[in-house]
Order: sequence, then structure tokens, then C-alpha cells
Amino acid sequence: MIFARAVGDVWDSAFVTSTADDVKRALDEVSDEADAVALARFFKTGPGEYGEGDVFIGVRVPRTRSVVRAHADLDLPEVEVLLDSPVHEHRLAGLLVLVAQFDRSGKAGDDALGEKIASFYLDLVMRGRVNNWDLVDASAERILGGWLFDRPRDLVYKLAADDDLWRRRVALLTTFGFIRRGDASTTLEVAESVLGDRRDLTQKATGWMLREVGKRVDRALLTGFLDRNAAAMGRTALTYACEHLTAEERAGYRAMR
Repeated sequence: MIFARAVGDVWDSAFVTSTADDVKRALDEVSDEADAVALARFFKTGPGEYGEGDVFIGVRVPRTRSVVRAHADLDLPEVEVLLDSPVHEHRLAGLLVLVAQFDRSGKAGDDALGEKIASFYLDLVMRGRVNNWDLVDASAERILGGWLFDRPRDLVYKLAADDDLWRRRVALLTTFGFIRRGDASTTLEVAESVLGDRRDLTQKATGWMLREVGKRVDRALLTGFLDRNAAAMGRTALTYACEHLTAEERAGYRAMR
């Protein structure tokens, strides 16, 4: 599925009161310099690390969510301003706004709005604006995982085949939206397609999704996958996938590597 870009579309101006600058000011008011240093270290922003160059102002997630609740009426162009910011917390706030608006569209049965948001989100992913693991994890499952559940999933496989770390993680986390609704088929296919990716964040996401298949859908689907693929899996992915299995089962799958 290829979505059309929707940035030029806006919500009804009668319902739009907040701006990106309002969100930025609100985040600045609850920022903390010590937290900025700690978050930059935690999200690996040093040279050669996965978050290289990311900028933090020091706002913890609960405070970011509080700001978003007060400004969830942002129009898409204003959300885009946040996502084009070099500041991590600005991008997270913009994504949480999109999640809230997508959830609202689903409750209202507004497919046109849901598609508009999903299209906009995909554009952000492809432009590299959803570019750290927490940004992916806070948004992919809820938006693409919600939109694509009962629609063709070609897009998920396309993202999984992309060597870009964040697009591949978006593919994996999108399938969490399917798992929550009892469908593990796409997760298993995507997980098998990325087995050779030894990057830590891909390994963790793969193992996490497989674990959730066994926990939420069918334990036999997980063990069947491991029977076929444990020998080819990285240590981290296998460890995560086996977390809820017995000690004897874990030892058996480790021995297959």
C-alpha cells in the first residue's frame, strides 16, 4: 500500500487552537538540564552511536504526555514542525499527538481521517523523522498497526526489507498492533525475514515480538518458529523470545545455536 502525502490537508480551523510553538514552550517549562544530560547518554547520542546527534532538553515521558494532553488539537502542519525539530522531545510530542488523533478517528469510525494520519506518519518514517527506538515504539503499533490490521500489509514487508534501522523497527513494532488482536502471521514472517540483522535494536525488537506471540496469541506458534529458526537467530533475539519458556526449553534452543 502506498499512501498519498497529506501534509497540505488541515483539520477544521474552528477546532484548532494550539501551535507547535505552544508545545515547545510548554516542554521548555518542564525541562531539566540534568535530565537532558542523562537522556542524551541513555539514548546513545555520541559519535558512531545509534542516536548520534540527537538533541535532548530534558523532559521525561510522563511530562511530555501531560503537555500533549493539553495540545492534542494540533493541525498536521504544526505536527510536522515538531517532527522536523532536532529536539527529541519535540518529535516525541508530535508523534503522541498523532497517536491520540488516530485513536480518536478510530473511535469515531472516521476512516478518511485515519488514512490521512497513517499517510502522514508513513511520510515521517520515510523522511527519517521517527528516528529513535522510543519514537518508533510509541507510535508504529498504534498508527500503522491499527490502520493496516484489516488491510493489505505489503507496506510492512517493504519496511522490513529496508536496511534502515528505524524503518525495519517500525515494521516489527507495527506487527504488535496485530498481535494484540490475535494475529501473529505477519510477525512471524517479518521476524524470519530479519534474522540475519545482528544490530542490537533489531535483535531486541524481533525477540520481543516473538515473545509476545507466544504470550498473547499461541505458545505453539512461538515454539514452532524457534524449532525452525533458533539455529539462525542472534543471541539477543533468542534470549528475548524465550523469556516465558521453561528453563529446559530455553537451554534446548540455546544449544541449537
